[in-house]
Amino acid sequence: MEESTEIFGIPVPSTDPTFLSFVVVHILISLVAVVSGLVAMLSDKGKRRHSTHGKVYFRSMLFSFCTVIILSVMRWPHNIHLLSIGILAIGSTMGGYWLAKNRMLNWTRYHTICMGVSYILLMTGFYVDNGKNLPFWRLFPQWFFWVFPAVAGVPLIIYALRANPLNRRVGD
Repeated sequence: MEESTEIFGIPVPSTDPTFLSFVVVHILISLVAVVSGLVAMLSDKGKRRHSTHGKVYFRSMLFSFCTVIILSVMRWPHNIHLLSIGILAIGSTMGGYWLAKNRMLNWTRYHTICMGVSYILLMTGFYVDNGKNLPFWRLFPQWFFWVFPAVAGVPLIIYALRANPLNRRVGD
C-alpha cells in the first residue's frame, strides 16, 4: 500500500514533493482547460470570445498534456491509462486547432467534432482518476467513469452539429 497525500480533498498516491507539485500544476492548468473550453463551447462561433477562449483551451490542453507525461513517467506504469487518455485528448485538440487554422472544406463540422471529443476525453481523465473519491460520484462503479463523459458529450456534439448555422452550411 502506497503512502498518499490529500490535495483539495482527494487522495494522491504519493508523498514525493516534486510529484505533488506537478499534480497541483496539472490540476490548475486542467481547470483552466475545463473553464475555457466551456466558455468557447457556449460562445457564438465566429466571434472573438469563442476564438480567444478556444486559444486558451488549446494552450492549457498542451500544458496539461506536458504535466500528464511528467506524472506518468514519475509513476510508471501506474498512470499509463491516464497517459493514453491524454494522448488521445491532445491529438483531438491539435486536430481541432489545425482545422480552425487551415479552414478546409467542411472544417467547422470536423473542428466541432475534434474539440468536442477532446473535451470528453479531458473529463474522462478527470473522472477515471478522481470519480471514486468524489461525494455522490463514489456511488458509481469504475466503468461508469469511462463511459459517462461520452454518454453526456456525444449527444451535445450531435446537437452542435445540427443546431449551429456554421455547421449546417455546405462548402465551408
